[in-house]
Amino acid sequence: MFVYETHGIHAGTGKDHLKHGIDNLEEIVRKAIDMGHPSVTFIVHTPRLTGYRYDAERRTDIKFIRGDAAYFRYGNNIKELKKKYGDRITIIHGIELEWLGTDLGLQWNKSKIFQADGIDFVIGSIHFSKEKIAYDGSIAETERLLERRGDKSRLWVEYLEEMMEMVDTTYKIIDVVGHIDLPKLYTGLPECFAELDDSDEPEAVKMRLLLEKISEYNLSLDVNMAGHVKGCGIYPQLPVLKRARALNIPVTIGTDCHHAEDYGRNYKMALDYIAEAGYTWYLSYRNGIPIKHPVKEREYSEEHYNYLNLAIELLKRRFSRSVPLRLPNLSFGGKFRDLLSDFPGSTASGDTSIIRARTGEKSITVSDKNSAVKNQVMMKGLYSHHRDDVGVLSLLFNALASESINVETAWLDYSNDRTATAFLTLSGQEDRLNDALEFASSTRPGSFLTLEERDMFPLRSSKKDNPTILEIDGIEMNIPISSCMIITSHKNSKGVLLILLSALASVNVNVKNLQLGKRGNKAYAVLGVEGEEKEIKDVLSRLGSSFHEASCISLSDFTGK
Repeated sequence: MFVYETHGIHAGTGKDHLKHGIDNLEEIVRKAIDMGHPSVTFIVHTPRLTGYRYDAERRTDIKFIRGDAAYFRYGNNIKELKKKYGDRITIIHGIELEWLGTDLGLQWNKSKIFQADGIDFVIGSIHFSKEKIAYDGSIAETERLLERRGDKSRLWVEYLEEMMEMVDTTYKIIDVVGHIDLPKLYTGLPECFAELDDSDEPEAVKMRLLLEKISEYNLSLDVNMAGHVKGCGIYPQLPVLKRARALNIPVTIGTDCHHAEDYGRNYKMALDYIAEAGYTWYLSYRNGIPIKHPVKEREYSEEHYNYLNLAIELLKRRFSRSVPLRLPNLSFGGKFRDLLSDFPGSTASGDTSIIRARTGEKSITVSDKNSAVKNQVMMKGLYSHHRDDVGVLSLLFNALASESINVETAWLDYSNDRTATAFLTLSGQEDRLNDALEFASSTRPGSFLTLEERDMFPLRSSKKDNPTILEIDGIEMNIPISSCMIITSHKNSKGVLLILLSALASVNVNVKNLQLGKRGNKAYAVLGVEGEEKEIKDVLSRLGSSFHEASCISLSDFTGK
């Protein structure tokens, strides 16, 4: 069984006076590889302000921030493991953000996110009350908190209010809400949670409000097996989880492992547990992007979920990382229609095997293969067969713009013989086309092998077995997906795309594939490119106001088929 978890293996605290987690992360990586797992997930607690300490820590009579030094080394340690084992397993790492209130604690926590290098996700959780007493420390600590608050009901009500405050404050920086019913470890669960949908008890009312906030903020919920190991029941209890399912809150799975021998323990139990609550899929995270996994393996389910995750990742990367995008609207066609039952609310979409993901004005449709585009009309345009070199396409667009000729639609694809083929439909001063072609050919002799007007279909099929983008925001495309892509929306006016192509050529980026489409005064371009990602992102940020969107999408693990 594959382990795709989020609240995973806790990284150790090194030479701190009280140990927490596993110091030898490499041992876990090797164990995961030996077990045939495709990924392994690490997590570390953010260091706390020194006033937030368990009784066991206070008894050391030493004032320290548990895990501070280890926290600063965490990112570098993960980088080293990726260098050593990255070709054999995917290594994911996140942080568990310790909620410390809205005052100094909030600023402290924001700084900890910046100090965590390249994390994939953030879990927000509460271990300490506003009185700085631990909810999960010991019976003695819980009794002290009960005495402060008066009774069990008030303890739970104030805990849930603190959780709501955390969610309201941090929903833009966290992805997952951790062990939502943690106090049950020493207080037991409020009886009213057994009838969570119907009870008017204050604890039930607060829990319903908290779950509604989690749903509205598009956060996911941590299904955490540590509660089972400690004897208080899986976090969260089943009635809470069923309520979450009714609110369409996605879940993640975590073994919350603190010892090497516990890696992957109870994972099958977690899958059965969320299935009992009505879930058919769950999430893990990578680079801030939610990745979906089926609860029950079926024929082709892994392949189909891979394409689903590809569509969602392509859509997500068109948004800023600060914009929450947990589950877009989905449509499935052809063989992917078997996913309809896993995603209630999704829609069927014809016989062609496609997955469409959409949020607001943005959408993207992908297929597992490049197929012939239907219902096209033959059009007159410019055919170019040229060297597949940096700047050649930019030169052609430059020559056309110099004669006031606008490129309306464009198709470009490379060949394995280091040449490329393009077909452009044009408007504007087309009687000056010959002058533009002469200018292009003479400026770079030998680069253009054929350059002439032809009647052709504007969208061509290429690399038929390659996963393909078929649509962007309602504009038909037919471009193979590659490991580095650019998506733009921009004004449909003369010379605008020339800005992009010139900018890319200036930093030695070669355009391997291109599709240009339009609707009204707005145009869309999708490009497959080769070049340095940092340079690409830099030039995209400087394109100017003619571009409504200019996204660089790097799919580091994408191999084509």
